[in-house]
Amino acid sequence: MVGSAARQGRIRARRCAVQALYQWQVSERKSVDIIDEFIEIRELARVDKQYFAILVSEVVAGVIELKNDLRDCLDIEWDRLDLVERSVLLVSAYEMKACVDIPYQVVINEGVELCKMFGTAEGFRFVNAALDKLARSQRALEIASQKV
Repeated sequence: MVGSAARQGRIRARRCAVQALYQWQVSERKSVDIIDEFIEIRELARVDKQYFAILVSEVVAGVIELKNDLRDCLDIEWDRLDLVERSVLLVSAYEMKACVDIPYQVVINEGVELCKMFGTAEGFRFVNAALDKLARSQRALEIASQKV
C-alpha cells in the first residue's frame, strides 16, 4: 500500500503531467525537453518527479496506441476534444493500461479531479464516462472480482 506522502506525490505528478502534455500538444516540442523544463525550472516540491517523467515519456511514446484504446470510449472525434481533456484522458489511459497496481476506481477518480481542476465546466462528466468504458474493457477481471 502506498503511504500518504507517496500518494500525494503521485497526485501532484499527474497534475504536472497533464500540464506538460498540454504543452507538448500545443508546442510540439520534444517530451524530454518539456520534462527537463518542468523539473529544472518549475517548483516541483513534493512531486514524485520520477513518476511525472514516466507518465509524460510513456504517454508520448505510446500516444497512438492510447488514442486507439480510447477511440471506442469516446462519443466524439479525438480532434474535437479540448486539449486539457485529451491530456487527462491520455494520462488516465496510460495508468489504466500500464499501472495495474492502481485500482481502476482511483484512475477514474484522479482523471475526473484533474478535469475539474484544469478542464471545461462539464468536461469531467465526459471524462468520467469515457474512463468508465475504458475500465470495463481493460480491467474487466478487476471489476468482476469486486462484484463477488
